[in-house]
Amino acid sequence: MGPKAIEKKRKVQDPEPESDDEIAPDFDGALSQSEDEFDSDFDDNEHEQDGEQESGSEASDDEDEEGSLLSDDIPSDTEGDKAMGKLVLEDEEEELKIEIPGVDPKRPEKDDGEKNYRIEKDANGNERYVYDEIDPVYDSDDSDAQEAPNTIGNIPMSFYDSYPHIGYDINGKKIMRPATGDALDALLDSIEVPKGWTGLTDIHTGNPLNLNDDELELVRRVQMGMIPNELENPYPETVEYFTGIEEKMPLSAAPEPKRRFLPSKNEAKKIMKLVRAIREGRILPYKPPEEREKEEEEEEQYFDIWQDEVPQEVNPLHIPAPKLPPPGFDMSYNPPAEYLPTKEEREEWEKLDPEEREKEYLPQKYDSLRKVPGYGEVVKERFERCMDLYLAPRVRKNRLNIDPNSLLPKLPSPSELKPFPTVAQTVFRGHDGRVRSVAIDPTGVAVASGGDDGTVRVWELLTGRQVWSVKLSSEEAVNTVRWRPAKDSFILSAAVGEDIYLMVPTHASVTPTLDQASRDILSAGFGYATNGQQHGAAPGKEPPAKWARPGAKLEDEGVLIRITVRSTVKVINWHRKGDHFATVSPSGQRSSVAIHTLSKHLTQIPFRKLSGLAQTASFHPLRPLFFVATQRTIRCYDLQKLELVKVVQPGAKWISSFDIHPGGDNLIVGSYDKRLLWHDLDLSIRPYKTMRFHSEAVRQVKYHKGGLPLFADASDDGTLQIFHGKVPNDQLENPTIVPVKVLKGHKVVNKLGVLDMDWHPREPWCVSAGADGTIRLWM
Repeated sequence: MGPKAIEKKRKVQDPEPESDDEIAPDFDGALSQSEDEFDSDFDDNEHEQDGEQESGSEASDDEDEEGSLLSDDIPSDTEGDKAMGKLVLEDEEEELKIEIPGVDPKRPEKDDGEKNYRIEKDANGNERYVYDEIDPVYDSDDSDAQEAPNTIGNIPMSFYDSYPHIGYDINGKKIMRPATGDALDALLDSIEVPKGWTGLTDIHTGNPLNLNDDELELVRRVQMGMIPNELENPYPETVEYFTGIEEKMPLSAAPEPKRRFLPSKNEAKKIMKLVRAIREGRILPYKPPEEREKEEEEEEQYFDIWQDEVPQEVNPLHIPAPKLPPPGFDMSYNPPAEYLPTKEEREEWEKLDPEEREKEYLPQKYDSLRKVPGYGEVVKERFERCMDLYLAPRVRKNRLNIDPNSLLPKLPSPSELKPFPTVAQTVFRGHDGRVRSVAIDPTGVAVASGGDDGTVRVWELLTGRQVWSVKLSSEEAVNTVRWRPAKDSFILSAAVGEDIYLMVPTHASVTPTLDQASRDILSAGFGYATNGQQHGAAPGKEPPAKWARPGAKLEDEGVLIRITVRSTVKVINWHRKGDHFATVSPSGQRSSVAIHTLSKHLTQIPFRKLSGLAQTASFHPLRPLFFVATQRTIRCYDLQKLELVKVVQPGAKWISSFDIHPGGDNLIVGSYDKRLLWHDLDLSIRPYKTMRFHSEAVRQVKYHKGGLPLFADASDDGTLQIFHGKVPNDQLENPTIVPVKVLKGHKVVNKLGVLDMDWHPREPWCVSAGADGTIRLWM
């Protein structure tokens, strides 16, 4: 029953998803449980096995009770009378008095003439009296006597192999051989081991040799290294045979002998003899055999490398070793006068470094050869000569004349990869301080931005005119702004501190119908919460987020919903359908990643614990997958099966942002250690290509979502790098990555450059937000 129940449970837990477009309705803390499924299954199996054992024990108890009730050992009336008569006899025996110790008391003669013995005939036909065996009472000296042993003496037991008995007891009765079971009984006896079982057989009685409690305790104490008799004290009290009290009259008044306080000369001789033997190496310290073998192996061994050398034929391309030039007149001990240096030449030679001198010696003149001293550079010159012979080429090789540029992969020219942005067409000014975030709406006509001044502004993309603005906070900055991706509404989300605002800006392209549809989408969740269908937090716990109205003043300006979470929100990313969006709070610890449902006004925390600080999160553009980036890794989770799918390891020290290709099989990652990494998710968890084109940290990376093979990154060095990244349909071909343009225009303020960027949904245009307070449109 246990395995079948487990299989049914697993089938219920792991249903096959019907479609990839749906997200599990309730995954609060479920993504953390995906890694503990194995442990939970193991615990279930244990509980089921325990249940089976308990049920089995109960069944056995029931059987025992039924057996006791169904037994036929109920005494009858006649048996009861016999038992009563036996008790009467026992009472009469208790009244007997013991007059002589060791002798049976005399029983009073009964009227019926019954005696305490019987008459039998022995082997010779004579009569002999056989008395009943004595049943010793408690006061008897034989109370500890064991059963009658076999009295055959030293006769080997093999003599009785052909008889049904194995000897005789003290009364001369045969001791019958006990019945032996078959192999199955022996196996059952070995499985169900009783207390004191040894597996041995007593050779005198043929019965199993079992140990009593005292013998088992004795064996246990011996095995544990303890004293066999527990009554014996291993540490008795010390008997003071001598005392520290000085007696007035000593036993002997003789003076102390000199040998008691002078070192022994005989011992000194022995010690010096040992020291001499150790110094001479005749006595060596003990070393284990392994150490001695290791030292013998480490001894240097010399081999003749030319021992088996065979003469070879001379290669036609062989180059003989160069010979030393013959000595000239300047190396003579008595050179001509014109070879001797002057005083100025000698001083100039001495001032030069040894590497810059033309010769390593100066000609000198001696009267005779016996006055010539030894040459100090002979060892150095011989060594250099050996190095020349060792490094000299032995075979002439033809050099290949190959252009190094021809070895590089052939990349298309940037002019062939157009269109891509090249110049700054419009500059948007109006924010006080840094502009932290920028986003283009799904229709491509408006740009939203948020900055340190706490305002969210909406601009016309082509003209650069500001059409809408709202101040959300006077103390905290707007960290991020993102549009709802669906075109059936005009909804903008912004994060300010711990608050997330959902608003409907006014714009010339927004019709009254579109404006009303956007407001209805935002207000639908309030009705859902009113009907009591929302999943509330556990009793006594604070909910992960609070959905409420922002107030009349902000509602008049178009801000309709305020969501308050537990920590500062840095990232907002929407699901492609527009009903879910994820927020990331790097300082939130357990609640750092949250998933919000717009239609239900519901906030869920998918992770009970997350290894590392969360940096950003994003939904897969096609499948129900959820990516979460920590400092060093990116984890991919399945939102239908609620399990971990893959762990991507870019190898960066600190991940700043990432984006998923519209095709869903590739990933780009930006890091604070100045690197841009391209990942092929089907190929490996390691990066396919690593690019270093920036001198400062990479803040943002984005793919073009409109079908153009473009992606870009924004850096703190004030530049944007535009890349051509084409992903072929053939899986055997690698992506083509070509850097095509570097866009410069933003100024670096306090070591911060371009903080955010976004692509146009259709055109090869992009907008960037900088720390200099400007927004630029690149076309």
